[in-house]
This record gives sequence, C-alpha cells and structure tokens, in this order.
Amino acid sequence: MNKLRKGDEVVVLTGRDKGKRGTIAQRVDEDFLVVEGVNIVKKHVRPNPLKGTQGGIVDKTMPIHQSNVAIFNAGSGKADRVGIKLLADGKRVRVFKSSGDEIKA
Repeated sequence: MNKLRKGDEVVVLTGRDKGKRGTIAQRVDEDFLVVEGVNIVKKHVRPNPLKGTQGGIVDKTMPIHQSNVAIFNAGSGKADRVGIKLLADGKRVRVFKSSGDEIKA
C-alpha cells in the first residue's frame, strides 16, 4: 500500500522548494511524484508545425522523489508521517503518526 496517494496535500522537506505545499497530481512510478507548483523547470521546446506546437521556453513540472515530501496534517498545521492501521474488520487505513487520526482519502 502506497502511503502517499494522488490528491494528498504534501510539504516539500528538502531542495530548492523546501517548505512549499502542493497536491500530488500523479505518481510517475513507485518512487517519484508530480506535485503541483513544485520543482518547476524551464524547458526549451522546438516548434512542430505538424502537431501545431509553438517553440520557445515553457515551464514544466518535473517529478520529485517521495522521500523529499511529507503529508500535510491540517490538524497540527505541520508535515507528518503516515502509518498503516488495521481495523477490526481487516481493513487497512492510513493514519497520521503524530496523532493517530485517520487520513481522509
């Protein structure tokens, strides 16, 4: 079970975007996430008349490693770790490590 999922609000822990908050837009693979508004780079794009794209310099959101982000706990207002808790009916749910509150998916 992935502890971070699409739609979760996260805080960046390291790098040039340290302290920024954003939501997970997609999981690229097992280790990398695309977070909205984080790790934006300038990319030089060549024009392609067949596709109708114009050339120039565009801003592109690049993936960030999941170890560099932590889920945002709205209750405490800080970054938090995620734990897995087994319910009585055998269901597994994600919880905040600091408070034990269930994470609403």
